[in-house]
Amino acid sequence: MVNPIPESVKKTWDNWNIRGVILFSLLLQTVLILLAPLRKGMGYKLIILLIWSAYFLADSAATFAIGLIAERATNSQTPTKSNELLVLWAPFLLLHLGGPDTITAVALEDNELWLRQLFGLIFQAGFTFYVFLLSLPGNKLFVPTILVFIAGIIKCFERTRAMYLASWEKFRESTIIELAKDVKVNQGGDYLQVACEYFQIFRGVVVDLFSNFTDFPFEGPSSFGIFGPEDALRIIEVELNLVYEVLHTKIQVTHSVTLRFICFGSLVAALSVFYFQVEKHGLNDFDLGVTYTLFLGGIALDVISFFMGNFSEWTFAALRNHHKSCIARIIRWFLNLKSSKWQQSRIGGKHEVFVFATPFLLRRWSGSVSGLSAIKAHQSKRYGIDKFFQFIAINTYRVIKFVQIDKIIACFGLADIASEIRIKTSVSQGPLTKELWVFIFGEIKRKAKNADEIRGKAESGHYTEVNDPEVGTIKIPNFAYDPEAEIRKGLRKLFSAKGDCTLKELDTNGDLIQFVEIYFGEVKFSFEESIIFWHSATDFLYEETAKEEEISDEKTCNDREFSKILSDYMMYLLVLKPTMLNSLLDWEPTMLNSKPNFRFEALRAATTGELSSSRYSPATTAEANRSIYSMPLDQAKRIVDRLHSLDYLKDKKWEIVSKVWVELMSYAACHSRATRTHVQQVSNGRELFTFVWVLMAHFGLVEPISEN
Repeated sequence: MVNPIPESVKKTWDNWNIRGVILFSLLLQTVLILLAPLRKGMGYKLIILLIWSAYFLADSAATFAIGLIAERATNSQTPTKSNELLVLWAPFLLLHLGGPDTITAVALEDNELWLRQLFGLIFQAGFTFYVFLLSLPGNKLFVPTILVFIAGIIKCFERTRAMYLASWEKFRESTIIELAKDVKVNQGGDYLQVACEYFQIFRGVVVDLFSNFTDFPFEGPSSFGIFGPEDALRIIEVELNLVYEVLHTKIQVTHSVTLRFICFGSLVAALSVFYFQVEKHGLNDFDLGVTYTLFLGGIALDVISFFMGNFSEWTFAALRNHHKSCIARIIRWFLNLKSSKWQQSRIGGKHEVFVFATPFLLRRWSGSVSGLSAIKAHQSKRYGIDKFFQFIAINTYRVIKFVQIDKIIACFGLADIASEIRIKTSVSQGPLTKELWVFIFGEIKRKAKNADEIRGKAESGHYTEVNDPEVGTIKIPNFAYDPEAEIRKGLRKLFSAKGDCTLKELDTNGDLIQFVEIYFGEVKFSFEESIIFWHSATDFLYEETAKEEEISDEKTCNDREFSKILSDYMMYLLVLKPTMLNSLLDWEPTMLNSKPNFRFEALRAATTGELSSSRYSPATTAEANRSIYSMPLDQAKRIVDRLHSLDYLKDKKWEIVSKVWVELMSYAACHSRATRTHVQQVSNGRELFTFVWVLMAHFGLVEPISEN
């Protein structure tokens, strides 16, 4: 017969369980309040994983602790000072369930569950109040317990209301109300003021009320071209950061001074009553330490939240009409510390460039550009943990193919795990350079100028000029002419360019254009195929020029690096984030998979001149799926050879390739309908492509929704 556990031992064990869970809950709150603001500016997977873990564990830990306290209070026959202390701890857990001000949701979907969150908090508040009732009458800690309970209810109310206001339908409704007011952008102000005023219009773009800024008739000049590239980057940074604060923090509800004062005042008053008026004789020293830790920790976290919330873009946006006030000037000074900063570096040890170097604690986004090279993704030269994961991925895939259990594994959804690990370990990270952003900004601004010329020509075409010998030249209205239709036709041609506009502009003799029309006449590449084609061509050209002497011309060197960075970046988006490009391509049979050798062997062979059109062209119906990958590879090698053969284009080849990549990125951003996908990126470090999308929306280069 097993002897029962003595009641004293069980009681001691329960006490330590309660203490441990309560302190763990406080630790999770500290992690969330300090690290949550960093996730939008770091983009490190480990930090994001830590934040997610703390977010989901925080509620569970607080709920579990409340359950332990309720069980202890229910089973207790006589009230003691120790039990009264446990009752005081319960409202602190309710305070923790309210969560910190710096994070309410890790994803947009969390906001849609605000009703479930509300019911959960109501039940937890009910349990906490039930535990308090069990301690009556005779509870000597009645006053501090009530005060902490009030602060906890306020925190829970703020969290639920913040999630409700950030839910998609409510956010859309509030945006419509805001847009009904007078919207005015003072473009003569500094970037912070301009960005906060533009945000009111940007909200409409976010919820798909309109596709770009020029669709909204706000007061003042609409041209975004008056800003330089650096100011444009800072404005977009602030706009996206405001989106993050509205959708992922309590910033919309914490501006209530009354609730903030009541919550903070209740905690301070509870601590004062407990310290000065409560008799502590007979209380465990460790339990007293836990109690003071909860009091001081709650007050400290509230103070930190107050400063984080007040020194934010949202607060400045609320005070932008009082920008001359002392508070607004202090906030502007602090926020200017977060503006983009650049640091000198070198490419190839010779040419100096400026890389994004804002301190990570002050960053509004990661400032990095990811990349995926199809050639390097299948090279065995790896180091450290990447090499280990790649070794596992390659050999796992070989075992799967040898044993022929593909279909069995596919039933469990594990078929592509080995390939995904291999691809993800091949992703590179590099800082954004100032030169690259200036280049992208310049090309998009030039595209906006072309759009304005199209609109101008269409408007002037409404009249027909006639020479009258007596009166002279007169303009006769052409009533059959539809300028709106002509504008749509011209813009549609501009928006549909996937590199051909660049070729027509820079190929003065037309040889390259003629070559492209001949070889591409029978094959109409889709957007995805165009990325594969130009990525392959860029890799071929880059590998070949890497063997040559170092490029001395700074512009050519920059164009070469821009081409490689954008090529790898667009391939990274296509493979790992296809929804951002509206791509529905199935990547199981692609050239990045290790199954068909021809896909990556062709890339490697092409760099050494071994690629032939017959060797890799599909010959049977079973190989039909390979055609969209082998054709771009083969054609890519041909156009690289053509670029080398045309002497008058040798100095322009990298300029052509770099501008083609900006045109491809512009095409993707112009036709982007994944607005929600862009918004989801604001909490994960953000993507350069999202910045390009916002920039094009400012210039009015995003295709209207009505024409989708």
